[in-house]
Amino acid sequence: MAISLSGETRLFPVVGDPIAQVKSPALLSALMADRARDAIVPPVHVAPADLAPVIGAFGMLRNLDGVLVTVPHKIAAFSLCSRVTDRARFAGSVNVMRKAAGGWLGDNTDGQGFVNGIELAGQSVADKKVLLVGCGGAGSAIALEFMIGGAAQLALHDIDQARRDRVIDALSWRFPGKVVTGGTDPSGFDIIANATPMGMQPGDPLPVDVAGLSSGQFVACVITKPENSPLVEAARQRGCRTMNGLGMFMAQADILADFLLFSDKTARED
Repeated sequence: MAISLSGETRLFPVVGDPIAQVKSPALLSALMADRARDAIVPPVHVAPADLAPVIGAFGMLRNLDGVLVTVPHKIAAFSLCSRVTDRARFAGSVNVMRKAAGGWLGDNTDGQGFVNGIELAGQSVADKKVLLVGCGGAGSAIALEFMIGGAAQLALHDIDQARRDRVIDALSWRFPGKVVTGGTDPSGFDIIANATPMGMQPGDPLPVDVAGLSSGQFVACVITKPENSPLVEAARQRGCRTMNGLGMFMAQADILADFLLFSDKTARED
């Protein structure tokens, strides 16, 4: 179905800095059209210092019903919500917000999208050893979903050790003995996951030592631009199966649309 645009069109902007890498404007606008909704997802480039006033202005627009949030705003956007779901509270960040009584309701679907995408690519998470690099807003959500999915062990690595330890501590009470400190050596892991922006810019270092990769491992990455990050390319050269950032996004597109359109039945608020 063709994307609709009229005086009655509802707005669901995506905010980020940078914004050129996002796939949601085209893909989610098309999904809205497939659901026979007169709605679009325009990209909006917002600097960190301007996020709060922009979200405040969005709250005054009567034809704007929700907001998608990408890097680097997910943690800052959390503080702008009056209510959040359990998943968002654990991650301390949101990637989607919708208008609610008294303000914004925020959720974080990154973990669901990432793990669902891996499963859709044919790799089970249950009983697997996982190395996850990056414990920020997206990484925290992904870490939780790996454990909910039944991972045998989750090793976490982040250059911010305090942030890494916070996620380890938060998960360890619920999954005792299964969450440990990791590093950049991917040897011995079934799944290697990158939840950092390393690879978006030319010259970025790789998040793991790819010399330790081997066929039989599965490598997943959150980055959507380039479509296949340097990590994904290096993994494929070594015979690994992979999931790129687009695979993650496509696996959560319906979840995002359900939340924005008030169709979700499972989101729990704190």
